[in-house]
Amino acid sequence: MSASAVAHWPETPEELIRLQQELAEAAVPLWRPADSPHIVAGCFVCFPRGRTGGGAAGDPAWAAAVLLVAGEVAATEVVHGLAPAPYIPGLLALREGPLLEAAVRRLPQQPQVLIVNATGRDHPRRAGLALHLGARLDVPTVGVTRQPLLAQGDPPPDAPGATSPLRIDEEVVGCWLRTRRGARPIAVHPAWRTDVPTAVGVVMGLTRRWRTPEPLRLARRAARLARDRGMQGV
Repeated sequence: MSASAVAHWPETPEELIRLQQELAEAAVPLWRPADSPHIVAGCFVCFPRGRTGGGAAGDPAWAAAVLLVAGEVAATEVVHGLAPAPYIPGLLALREGPLLEAAVRRLPQQPQVLIVNATGRDHPRRAGLALHLGARLDVPTVGVTRQPLLAQGDPPPDAPGATSPLRIDEEVVGCWLRTRRGARPIAVHPAWRTDVPTAVGVVMGLTRRWRTPEPLRLARRAARLARDRGMQGV
């Protein structure tokens, strides 16, 4: 698809839905890393504690991006702003996309792959925020969430690296992945220019002591720390 199609973030549900339909059908080459990626990043956005409901437009938000080079933290960037839209299932890009992009673009290097706390093909129109953000940044992306959005599937065996498919109807849109023995599995979502095997390989290669891949875990920690310190300004 043309770069102009993702030249800006949609501002209305109708505009976003049209773009999601285009993104879902976009013919783009799959990213096939020859080796484990050397430069990786994760991004995460959080909101004030104690809020009830799905979230409103104007909510304070903290978006963090963490860059790892050869397994070591090379940069951490946090952006504070206001959510431009309420939370609407299937339209998360309206609420979180611009803030996440701002945080990632502050990193000193473009990552080879970006881990996003959002879905990819597990979405009503098969184009969740993880896929959309990758298209916007022109970076391969993998989504990682605690639970699937729409897809269903049995949990995998209790062994590191074990997977089981997540399906919408008969279509495989992601998988459960057990990163650590005895830990709950995470939902792994192929997103922009990635498929299930590549997504699983990336996540397992970036997982250390905790069940969450390290770039995403560190971004989540940075965003929450900024929030809890009452960070203001951009």
